[in-house]
Amino acid sequence: MLNFLIFLNCKQEKLQLSKIEGKQIQITDSILLDPEIEAYVKPFRDNIQKDLDSVLAYSVDTYSKNDGHLNSALGNFMADVLYSEANPIFKSRTGKEIDMVLLNHGGIRSSLNQGNVSKRTAFQLMPFENSVVIVAIKGAQIDSLIDYLKSSKRAHPISNLKLVVDKNFDVVEAKIKGKNIEQNYTYYVATSDYLYNGGDRMRFFKPNDTVYYLNYKIRNTLIDRFNKVDTINPVIDDRFIQIK
Repeated sequence: MLNFLIFLNCKQEKLQLSKIEGKQIQITDSILLDPEIEAYVKPFRDNIQKDLDSVLAYSVDTYSKNDGHLNSALGNFMADVLYSEANPIFKSRTGKEIDMVLLNHGGIRSSLNQGNVSKRTAFQLMPFENSVVIVAIKGAQIDSLIDYLKSSKRAHPISNLKLVVDKNFDVVEAKIKGKNIEQNYTYYVATSDYLYNGGDRMRFFKPNDTVYYLNYKIRNTLIDRFNKVDTINPVIDDRFIQIK
């Protein structure tokens, strides 16, 4: 038996990969569907499409993330939705409340169009699988968060944070839930797991006191909100503004 195994090993050592060849196969309408596969998939596809297109609410106007300078109606809506939907879950699990919300401008992937709003709308706005996390950070890190916002000069969605800057983008006012920011106070900031891990160069979430994973996709916060309201009519406000 030993001799036989040695013989096999010797034979295997002579096998060597000399070349790999491949070719690109274009997936086009010219490729015929397999009728059996299509018949099997069709009921599932039709059910998914019906579910995605079921009307949940109505949007009064068309809203874009680029409509405002430092805050937009759409960004405000998405940040406020995350707060309203995630805060009760966070409070029921921890006894604490979310202090503020921060998302990113680039994470909004479409406009919210005037007319019927459906689950598909939520997938268009937030196609990524990003989930809600709550990060416990001190006021000193909130200062870094504010520095990031005023230096980026973009309408990153925020909620419960009031930020006013002057013509030079120096901070005139910064408050969370109407109160001045305290350096040693622990704030619970809701964001996405992508941003928590440094996405969009948001590196101020680490180190932190604690991070809480809600197992709740940001897209689902939108769907849950759509199910609760008849009409969507967000506005640009004064949560992040520049005074001349």
